[in-house]
Amino acid sequence: MTIAPILPWPLLAAAGLGAIAFTVWSLRPWTSAPQKRSPQGRSPRNVRSALHRCLVVVLLLLAALRPGWAGGQAQRSTAELDVFFVVDTSTSMGAEDYNGTATRLSGVQRDVMAIAQELAGAKFSLITFDDKATVQMPLSQDATALQTSMATLQPQNPRYAKGSSVTGAAQLLKERLATAREQHPGRPALVFYAGDGENTSAAAPPPMDGSNVAGGAVLGYGTEAGGRMKDSSRNANAYVKDRSAGSGQDAVSRIDEQQLHSVANDLNVPYVHRTATDPVSGMFGKAQPGSLSASTEDAPGRIELYWVLALAAFVLAIPEPLRHLSALRAVSSSAPKEPKG
Repeated sequence: MTIAPILPWPLLAAAGLGAIAFTVWSLRPWTSAPQKRSPQGRSPRNVRSALHRCLVVVLLLLAALRPGWAGGQAQRSTAELDVFFVVDTSTSMGAEDYNGTATRLSGVQRDVMAIAQELAGAKFSLITFDDKATVQMPLSQDATALQTSMATLQPQNPRYAKGSSVTGAAQLLKERLATAREQHPGRPALVFYAGDGENTSAAAPPPMDGSNVAGGAVLGYGTEAGGRMKDSSRNANAYVKDRSAGSGQDAVSRIDEQQLHSVANDLNVPYVHRTATDPVSGMFGKAQPGSLSASTEDAPGRIELYWVLALAAFVLAIPEPLRHLSALRAVSSSAPKEPKG
């Protein structure tokens, strides 16, 4: 069995020891007045509850170690890759000009999973950005987790939009690439950037850093004619309004391929415009480093076990909120009622 922790193991070990220490501390009798603990504080029921909570935390920490064992197969050529997906989730990615009236983000979701299937066995990471950048998924070989993360992505609610930069994820991506390079020297990193190039930030977009990028592509979504965007802050049939001219007409977002070409130049990867009819091969071309085509042998895969521990922690945690809810109901029912009239 092997482990592949999502955080440095000393941090996980410290968190585990902290959970155990807190459990011991919470069970010790208080000796100083006026905080002297009542005899019921060390009752068997309270002891079991404290140990129960500690067990849940320990199980989650063990899950974070990502235990697993060898099993299955993965292509050797892709098993040694780190693949970073950088996805624009700003409001404009909800524009309905992909494959007719589908959203641009739906096209991104389709293409990201197609790439993941082609590069099965690689480690994947998902970074999203609108007016801020977020790591939705750290590097992992768990393609199911990637699929779940992609399926839940939604364009930013226009109510909270503050203007986004096409390179809003530049600094976060740079940091993640540098960390991956430190942890696995010589391991190629691919970057697939997906967006529409629409820059609504007042500041000029800073350049992306392609120094640690071995390959990838910038994927563009949208049309020159543009598309309207649903306004999720109002109702299901409402669209974002164009407030600039005071006309109250529906706003239209259009692809900016000049910006996307600029991002591609920064990352030293090709730019590819994507539509629903384009084949998956169109996203690759020069996107893969040469080492990928050197071998098509199968290498041992890895069966992840973290989900078993996470599921066990979830099941064990279910009675805790129910117990507190029951206690609140008991207190409420025993409280004296005010006399009527």
